[in-house]
Amino acid sequence: MEAVKAWSLSLQWQQPLKLLFSPESVRAIRLQKIQELRSKGLEPYAYRWDRTHSANQLQETYRNLENGEEVNSEKDHVSIAGRIVARRAFGKLAFLTLRDDSGTIQLYCEKGRLVSDQFEQLKNLVDIGDILGASGSIKRTEKGELSVYVNSFAILTKSLLPLPDKFHGLTHVDKRYRQRYLDMISNPEVADVFRKRAKIVSELRKTVESFGFLEVETPVLQGAAGGAEARPFVTYHNSLGRDLYLRIATELHLKRMLVFEIVVEPKLLQPTFVLDYPVEISPLAKRHRRHAGLTERFELFICGRELGNAFSELTDPVDQRGRLEEQTRQHNKKREEAKSETDSAEEKKKHNHDDDDDKESYEVTLDDDFLTALEYGMPPASGMGIGIDRLVMLLTNAASIRDVIAFPVPRNQE
Repeated sequence: MEAVKAWSLSLQWQQPLKLLFSPESVRAIRLQKIQELRSKGLEPYAYRWDRTHSANQLQETYRNLENGEEVNSEKDHVSIAGRIVARRAFGKLAFLTLRDDSGTIQLYCEKGRLVSDQFEQLKNLVDIGDILGASGSIKRTEKGELSVYVNSFAILTKSLLPLPDKFHGLTHVDKRYRQRYLDMISNPEVADVFRKRAKIVSELRKTVESFGFLEVETPVLQGAAGGAEARPFVTYHNSLGRDLYLRIATELHLKRMLVFEIVVEPKLLQPTFVLDYPVEISPLAKRHRRHAGLTERFELFICGRELGNAFSELTDPVDQRGRLEEQTRQHNKKREEAKSETDSAEEKKKHNHDDDDDKESYEVTLDDDFLTALEYGMPPASGMGIGIDRLVMLLTNAASIRDVIAFPVPRNQE
């Protein structure tokens, strides 16, 4: 019975504690700390901080430092900056874990070493989540933790909201995608995925440029819907007084650039896995030189995912016009048939919300400017589209495409 009473009493205390440390109450307390900092003449949102090293650079430079050893020469005085993700205090000592974009390092803070009342500021005004700059020498503790032995510090950015529990506890998938900034703070491996993504894109660009290709910017908004059977996003341009379509494919504008090239070295790609697609589903690919009804096209699949799509570009303007006209005719025929259906009210409601049925609800028009450009003459060429998102998924072993997109479009919150 006594155990039950004690358990019941503990539950009575838990609820007030939850209320006390809610995000709203934490924010209110930290706003008060901001006022206190400013009353002391300290700016909680600094304008600059001169950093000499990253955390990883210090870990690498001083990896051979012995336990309990300190180096205090002039060259060993360092300056570092990052977010505080953990803290412990023992009387006149405080240990803070600082994380920057390279890794973590400990801040070893001793009351007698810090100037003025900085140790009291550290205890009372610095919170987990704050971004700090710290300067000092290098010391490895008796327990083997490499540390910046702090002489002085400054709050560079005062955090108002608490980080998820234990600073690595953000696991709700939808919240991770919706608040990617918090996801990257809480889960360092997430930010590493995007570093790898940037490197992958950079290496692809350098490789393609090394073969003499020129990078060209293509318009995001186009006058005609492009992208084969993909449903376009339509917007209205107020100044021009016309509808424009969000870019789906870039190749038509890239081909316009080729029309004015004198010589282009053919760069035909080796077929891989799935080859020679039918003409009907490859409106921009050149007809196969040996097999009627097929095109010279391949798609690369790895682990069940399409990573690349490549084909010999169709340069015959008459053939190209005929294919696009037939594609337009077939699409608009289905559109008219769909409009003339006499479904029940309930079926119509379902029809309006079904992506597969709704794909015929927009009108497709010919890109006459592209066809005209083609008639001036386009040299032999091959085209390849690489799914960067899926390539990054493969190289980083990501389970979902949303894991490699920094800001995926979130689902509506219920």
